[in-house]
Amino acid sequence: MSSLRDRMMAKTADVRATKDIKLDEQSEKNKTPLTAPGMAGALAQAQLRISELEKSGPSSEVRVTDIVPNPWQPRQVFAEGKLTQLAESIRESGLVQPIVVRRKDTGYQLVAGERRWRAHKMIEKEFIKAFVVDLSDEEMATLALVENVVRDDLSDYEISRSIRRSEKEFPNRKRVAEALGISRSELYRFLSFGDLPDFVIRDLDVQPRLLGANAAQSMVSVLRDQDARAVDLAKEVWAKVVAGDLDQTKLARTIKQAIDADGKIDNNVSDRKIDKIFAGGNQAGSITRDSDGLTVKIRAGMLTAEKEKQVRELIVQLFAGAA
Repeated sequence: MSSLRDRMMAKTADVRATKDIKLDEQSEKNKTPLTAPGMAGALAQAQLRISELEKSGPSSEVRVTDIVPNPWQPRQVFAEGKLTQLAESIRESGLVQPIVVRRKDTGYQLVAGERRWRAHKMIEKEFIKAFVVDLSDEEMATLALVENVVRDDLSDYEISRSIRRSEKEFPNRKRVAEALGISRSELYRFLSFGDLPDFVIRDLDVQPRLLGANAAQSMVSVLRDQDARAVDLAKEVWAKVVAGDLDQTKLARTIKQAIDADGKIDNNVSDRKIDKIFAGGNQAGSITRDSDGLTVKIRAGMLTAEKEKQVRELIVQLFAGAA
């Protein structure tokens, strides 16, 4: 299954950059989103809101040490190489786009631009250009998650942590899902990380990409109502995932097999994976990957003669010139 970011990007391919959105095209909060509902709508609204904030007035010079991170920031790992490049660019050319902060207690709290702020710290800049705005906790939580999911791929675990930190700012989980443009079932998949054993969480805090939301939910389901012995078996199987000896998609099935087999762990659990293909809300077919290969199945009547021709030509092109 594709990641949340991939699906958001696919649904928002035509969304313009914030600098290209004119505020008079959509005023305040009473208009419809710039794109379709769901994740696309959440993204469009986030982009528009950030654009509004960036145009709210002249920027100020804020002391770097007076700023603290956004507490709802989902990203745990920042690529040092990219930060170093950004820092050198700022050292040579200055900051092109000011960050956005809000006043908090005796200092400021980041709204958008953590990479730029971190880059300033790296090169020991004393001040940074910033737009100082008024923003609610709910808006802070929503913008931090949506902006980061789209602009730079987050792991499912990082998204989960941010959602859990954000929950208290919303009246209920339905509102959380609506704000993020995802279904409640998808929301609960992310929240399932909170029910994982402690030994898994400790490793995810260091390597957040070890486990996806689907695999996390499956592991929680397998261990539900199980005894301590089952948890010990799960710990053994999990160690294989951490070591790279077992794919995370096989984790839950391997744990279940070990429980059913009285402790015997089998690494050769079937890795069959099926992704459904949808068209207009209806299932149009599926893509199946297993040890035998890749199978693409499209339901009868879903393709016109012209589209079928395009599919055939694409397949020919993919293997043209192959040894």
